[in-house]
Amino acid sequence: MTRRLIAVGLALALGGATVATAADRPELTIRPAEITAAATSGMILAATRAGGRVVAVGERGIVLLSDDGGASFRQARQVPVPSTLTAVSFADDKTGWAVGQWGVVIKTVDGGETWTLRRSDIATDRPLFSVLFVDANRGVAVGLWSLVLATDDGGATWKERPPPPPPGSTRSDLNLYAAVADGKGGVLLTAEGGKLLHADSPGGDWRYLDTGYKGSFWTGLALADGTLLVGGLRGTIYRSLDGGASWSPAATDAQSSVTGFAQAADGTISASALDGVLLTSRDGGASFQSQQRENREALTAILARDGQPPLIFTKHGIDK
Repeated sequence: MTRRLIAVGLALALGGATVATAADRPELTIRPAEITAAATSGMILAATRAGGRVVAVGERGIVLLSDDGGASFRQARQVPVPSTLTAVSFADDKTGWAVGQWGVVIKTVDGGETWTLRRSDIATDRPLFSVLFVDANRGVAVGLWSLVLATDDGGATWKERPPPPPPGSTRSDLNLYAAVADGKGGVLLTAEGGKLLHADSPGGDWRYLDTGYKGSFWTGLALADGTLLVGGLRGTIYRSLDGGASWSPAATDAQSSVTGFAQAADGTISASALDGVLLTSRDGGASFQSQQRENREALTAILARDGQPPLIFTKHGIDK
């Protein structure tokens, strides 16, 4: 894997997704994920809520479900692929989608218990890093080399909606890491090179937002008050108070790359990061304080829990 790919995207940086070589591709086959007692110890890369249920996804097609706020997890009954799943999004408590390596898109209509394959591309293995649905029909999935797929029929069909080349470039080949709801029905994409893209809808036209930063942004979140946060390499967090028109760096003492954001009902913002770092903000994201865990295990995803510490996921499953 090239230095460029090693530096881009949480899934690549943690070894969760690779670009297949010609020699690798004949060995790729679509088969169901293994049901194993070790699933809860596998690497988790993303998590979300489906109503009152927590749904988490990760390596080897792992999908974990919790109906008690994260106190216990069980593996989904049926997942059609064994490839690494990098992101998950639900439109309601039953209907959701997950994406990942091999360009797969899988869908559930029973809250994550069982999934069906809706898309794959094992010929090129162009991984998808993120997925976002704004309702049961309209969604977007993004990934390697400016891959943008949009759907308006619940994922039955997907159309490529590539962004234009960045300013000063003749081609668009950015790695796109996170598709984030902007709180107004639009979508914000985080990318390498300090690039952010925005569209008014999942299938809309993409335009670039200027941040002034040159490193990769891996993740983002729209806060309850409309503030936008993005985070990425070396603990970098940027904030926008005007819908993305302008951005400024948040104050933080962390040097570990940010992998996820979550906001609790009381307004507290938490961020997971590599090297066992957890960041916390109580001033709307203007500043973050960091704590590092003794084992320094990479924190890969995070969900807020009201009245409890956030639910944290790692390279080795659920944080205890």
